[in-house]
Amino acid sequence: MTKLKLGPIADDKSVKVTVELPAGLHRDLNAYAEVLARETGRPAAEPVKLIVPMLERFIATDRGFASARRRPGR
Repeated sequence: MTKLKLGPIADDKSVKVTVELPAGLHRDLNAYAEVLARETGRPAAEPVKLIVPMLERFIATDRGFASARRRPGR
């Protein structure tokens, strides 16, 4: 079993955001969605549904960001 940083994607209300992705990143998101579906036993999520949890995970685990955020006046 592969250890992925993301778990099952919550079916949540969405907010429409338009963003351009490089083709390679889009392919990687598709591949990640397929692997995640295999690992969780759920249908593959649309690649766009991965962006928010990935960003949330990235921000939550970025120690430099957390440290800078705690420093007053910066």
